[in-house]
Amino acid sequence: MSKIEVMIPCDEANHVCDKTQYNDATLWEKIKLNIHLIYCRACRKYTKNNAKLTKTIKTSKVECLDKKCKDDMKKDFNKALKEVSN
Repeated sequence: MSKIEVMIPCDEANHVCDKTQYNDATLWEKIKLNIHLIYCRACRKYTKNNAKLTKTIKTSKVECLDKKCKDDMKKDFNKALKEVSN
C-alpha cells in the first residue's frame, strides 16, 4: 500500500500557485497547495501577490502596437542612431 503525500515543499507550492493562475492545476494539486498555505506564511504572501498581479493584468487597458508600427519605430530608431554616430 502506498503512502499518500500531502505535505509539499515551498518550491512546489509556488509552482502549483503559478499553475492555478493559468487554470492548469489539478484538484489534488490545489488541495495540497491549500494545506501548505495553512502553515506557510511566505507562500501565502506569494499566492496573494500572484493573485493581485493576475487581477491587475486582466483589468488593465494596455494596448499593444501592431507589427508594422513596431517595425517602423525600429527603422526610425536605427536611422536616428546612425545620424548620431556620424
